[in-house]
Amino acid sequence: MKRNILPVFIWFCLITSLAAAEKKANISVSKVPKEPVSKLSYALGQEIGTSLKNLDTVVEWDWFLRGIKDAFEGKEPLVPAAEANQLRQDLLQKVQAKKREERAALAEKNKLEGNKFLEENAKKEGVVTTPSGLQYQILKNGTGPKPVLTDKVKVHYRGTLLDGQEFDSSYRRGEPVIFPLTGVIKGWQEALKLMNTGSTWRIFVPPHLAYGERGAGQTIGPNAVLIFEVELLEVVKDGK
Repeated sequence: MKRNILPVFIWFCLITSLAAAEKKANISVSKVPKEPVSKLSYALGQEIGTSLKNLDTVVEWDWFLRGIKDAFEGKEPLVPAAEANQLRQDLLQKVQAKKREERAALAEKNKLEGNKFLEENAKKEGVVTTPSGLQYQILKNGTGPKPVLTDKVKVHYRGTLLDGQEFDSSYRRGEPVIFPLTGVIKGWQEALKLMNTGSTWRIFVPPHLAYGERGAGQTIGPNAVLIFEVELLEVVKDGK
């Protein structure tokens, strides 16, 4: 675990900026920074302020700036190093515990909302639910061969969350993708093996067939139900 809460570079830049400001007499602060050094100083302050805000802790600014100034001038710290390290560790543990609590709450919320959605969605006309819990709706039925698990497939797709937010799309990128069937989530594996080439399906993937409690990236949260529109263009055999 890192001992410093903020990146060393940012601390260095802030200390340097403050030291430069100390050397200037009668500084007048305008409503909007004009000079490059003023803009940089403000930008660094914004970044550090945002980091501190995200830590959800109280900061006494006089002591905060005093600590920076004393460190820059090489003075003996007023808080012993061992105690300072312990305080930082306690803060980080508090922040991490809060994040775990928030993620657990989000996972439960997504689970309840997802279960309700899938239960209601299963009643809609044209929606098929498989024994695994995967749901699909045939938008276009092709007549080409079905892939097997050892195949690669060429597809166009669009993925959204329950609220309609799009998190990925080959259509948006302007070209289909090719991937081995073994390299995708279980919900995709199951659906694609049922699809004839040339088909377009809308699939509704419960979390245990997608990314489960871990989620994926910044957009797909824990226990998220995912909705995909998948167009199976081609079964790609070796050598193609």
